[in-house]
Amino acid sequence: MNFYTRKWVKPQDLNAHGTLFGGTLLAWIDEEAAIYTIIQLGTNGVVTKYMSEINFINSAKQGDIVELGIKATHFGRTSLTLTCEVRNKITQKTILTIDKIVFVSVDENGAPKAHGRTEITYTDERLRED
Repeated sequence: MNFYTRKWVKPQDLNAHGTLFGGTLLAWIDEEAAIYTIIQLGTNGVVTKYMSEINFINSAKQGDIVELGIKATHFGRTSLTLTCEVRNKITQKTILTIDKIVFVSVDENGAPKAHGRTEITYTDERLRED
């Protein structure tokens, strides 16, 4: 699992209970997963198709630093399947897990499009491709 992104939990990120609002965390995850997918597939033409059960394990509170971990688990013909873990950077306690997030490569009309990728490429390698 690669933990690329860190977020600082600020007052505007909190729910009525004073902990990190789940919707905010899911938005952070969707954005991070999309960026990861764009880099892996080499195209901006990707959309979120599916998220499996979202398992909230621990809370985060104001001032916490959380880190988002994403890993590719399967390359389909038009899709990329990921897994996700969010944890507290300091305590290392898991905050949330999602077993399966699926992104699909699409053409300019939104129809699924083959991407031709079959394995994980690390960020630096993919960004330097011609």
